[in-house]
This record gives sequence, C-alpha cells and structure tokens, in this order.
Amino acid sequence: MLALSPPLFSTFEWPLEDSMIHEQKNCTGNDPFMNYDYRETETPDSVLCFPSSQPQIDLDESRPSNTISGDPAMVKKLNHNASECHRRRKLNSLYSSLRSLLPETDHTKKLSIPNTVSRVLKYIPELQKQVEGLIQRKEEILSSISRQGDQTHLEKQRKGAIRSSLSTVSASQVDNGEFVIQICTFQVNKSPFSEVLLNLEVDGLQVLNASSFASVGERVFYNLHLQMKGTQRMECDALSEKLLSLYETKEVLLP
Repeated sequence: MLALSPPLFSTFEWPLEDSMIHEQKNCTGNDPFMNYDYRETETPDSVLCFPSSQPQIDLDESRPSNTISGDPAMVKKLNHNASECHRRRKLNSLYSSLRSLLPETDHTKKLSIPNTVSRVLKYIPELQKQVEGLIQRKEEILSSISRQGDQTHLEKQRKGAIRSSLSTVSASQVDNGEFVIQICTFQVNKSPFSEVLLNLEVDGLQVLNASSFASVGERVFYNLHLQMKGTQRMECDALSEKLLSLYETKEVLLP
C-alpha cells in the first residue's frame, strides 16, 4: 500500500467581505489615513487626463491656407480635374444635341452614348434617301407644271390662230363704184349674214348679187356684188377692214 503524501499546497478558504472589513477596521483603528474610503471619492477628469502621444493640429478656418497654392503638383491636378469636368460637360451637351436630331420614335427611352452614335450613323443614310426622294419629287412637279404651262401656251396660240383665221375678207373694185367682196368664215360665227348686209346698206352700198356655199370643216363662203349709191367713194381696203372688224367683234364672243 502506498501512503498518500500530503498536498503541496494547503487548501484554504477565501474570507468573506464582512470579515475582511471587520479585520481591516481592527487593524486600522482610528488612523484617519487608513480609514479613508476610496469608494466615496470622485476622481476628477483632470487627474485622469493624460497627455496625448499624437500632436494636436490647430485648424483656423479664418486664416487662408497657402498650402495648395504653394504645391505645384496639387495645382496641376486641380486644373486637370477642372478641364476634364468641363470637357465631359461639353461632350454630354453635344451628344444631347445629336440625340435631339433623331426621330420622335427614338425619344421614348434614353439612349446611351454608343447607342446614340450607332443610331445616328444608321439615320444619316435614311435622311439621304428621303432627301433624294424629295428632290426627285420636286423635279417631277416642276416638270409637270412646265408641261402644263407649255400646253396652256400652245392651246392659247392654237385658239388665237383659229380665231384669227375664223374669218377672212377680200374686196376688189371691178368698175367705177362697183365692188366684189368674198367672205370666208365658220358656221359657228355669231354674226348672221343679214347683219352684214344691213351694215353695207348703211354705208351706202347696194347689193346687186349674193351667193353662198359651205365646204368641209364647217367653213362658209359668201360672194357679194355691191354698188356704191350716188357719188360716194370708198376704198377697197377700208371696206375689207370694216367687214373684218365686224366679224372679229363677234368672234370674241365665242367660247
């Protein structure tokens, strides 16, 4: 049998707080220094305030700082940043102006810069085709107007030629005081033959003989044999012009 050796350290119990206080009072007695209660003492902040190991920087905002202006590298960097900011704003403004040139259908959503450039590159050929189509359409309209103007001018010339050739009058003197008149006109003429005879009698001309016949193209020919009454005299040209003016006055009324 092995004998149990005594423990290296003797076991003991921790005294209670009351017994410790009681023993402390017995030991101290009436010593005022020993009776000082540290728990009732307030520790001021000045006692616990230790000097900081880091240096303190005095920041005075009222005093202008020359640190930035004295550092060329910092000044260069700030100028570069300002220039870059201005450049980006200008580019954004240009891209915004470019985006506004696109059709309304492309304004439904905001396009990014690459998409804007891509859309513009596709839109330029479309505009060129539209411009070419409009130019061609303009030329067609101008050509049509020119043709209409030419046709109108030709129509006016044709009508004028027709009207100028509606009636012709030829007069010749066969004897002293006797005239032979030949009149060529259209059936559509509004001047009746009886009115022509009446005007001749008013001028002192007496009809000795009269005949008429129609030809192809609705033309009518009149042959008149006239004699001047009394001692009146009349030239052939004056008689022809008077009869022709009578027919032309009636032809103006034609549609």
